[in-house]
Amino acid sequence: MYITHDPEVRAGKACIDGTRIAVVDIVTLLKQGHRPEEMLDHYQRPLTLAQVHSALAYYYDHEDEIDAYFEASREAAVELEAERADHLSRVPGQ
Repeated sequence: MYITHDPEVRAGKACIDGTRIAVVDIVTLLKQGHRPEEMLDHYQRPLTLAQVHSALAYYYDHEDEIDAYFEASREAAVELEAERADHLSRVPGQ
């Protein structure tokens, strides 16, 4: 089995076993247009094609889980940007 969940690694995200590379990292590369063969040497620790395909298989079996993570990340980024804009719009001393 190439995919594991360990609460001590990447906050329990699904990761490629023996690495800190999360399935969401591989899916991000996929969404950026990278082919699996291009992902092998993308990280400091080289991966095997089997590991990459296992991460992709996990994604296809758990799309709702992974897509929910991406949506929560987008929402957090939007909220953070709104807070930043609000903070920068305040006039000092008022």
